[in-house]
Amino acid sequence: MNAAMARIDCVLVRPQHPGNIGAAARALRTMGLSRLLLVAPRRFPDAEASALAAGADALLDAAPVHATLDAALAGCTLALGLSARRRGVSLDELDPRAGATRAFAHAAAGGRVALLFGNERTGLENDELARCHAMVRIPSVDDFSSLNLAQAVQLMAYELRLCALAAAPDAVATDAAPEPPAGLHEVETFFAHLWRTLDAIDFHKGRAPHTVERRLRRLFLRAQPSLRELRILHGVLADAERMAQLAQPRSAQGE
Repeated sequence: MNAAMARIDCVLVRPQHPGNIGAAARALRTMGLSRLLLVAPRRFPDAEASALAAGADALLDAAPVHATLDAALAGCTLALGLSARRRGVSLDELDPRAGATRAFAHAAAGGRVALLFGNERTGLENDELARCHAMVRIPSVDDFSSLNLAQAVQLMAYELRLCALAAAPDAVATDAAPEPPAGLHEVETFFAHLWRTLDAIDFHKGRAPHTVERRLRRLFLRAQPSLRELRILHGVLADAERMAQLAQPRSAQGE
């Protein structure tokens, strides 16, 4: 099995129909992918999933089930969210071929990639897309944009298979980095520290923080900082919090 393909996870978020889970497992298996993860599936395990897996039983049986998306993303360093529609989230938008090229290159450079596929009825919610570094939009026609979940998985799996067959040497060279990017869990911990520090220094001055937080989140997800870089940023924030505490009147410090 291609080493890069083994570092690419297909994550089905809140799937409703077990048949789609089985069909997705079959789609992955035929294209040389081996990692299927499920987040809060409505019905699984299920006989319909096994039937539509059509021989990809080992992949289906090995699929871990997570209660939350954050748990499924633990250890991943690049997340791409699949959507047939443009959503109200400010993210870089890739077509499936560009998304597969980026995903394969990142995995070939040693990272772990998560491809997120949303619920059949609503797709990925905005807070789920906010966990992603970029969005892959399947350019369907405007008047009938609903694509079956398993078909979307098959489309991306095929594009990744083409990358594997071509070995994507140019993409690997451009995506390589001296240090791998930090995992999404570590990045979310940094965001929590950043939001807390901005409150401590009264950065928002009474204004709603949502727009600034969304833009900062996009900035840091695009930068993909390493663990070492996150440790430096945590140190900067800790010093900012300490100085904010020292700047408070003594009465506010409880003295």
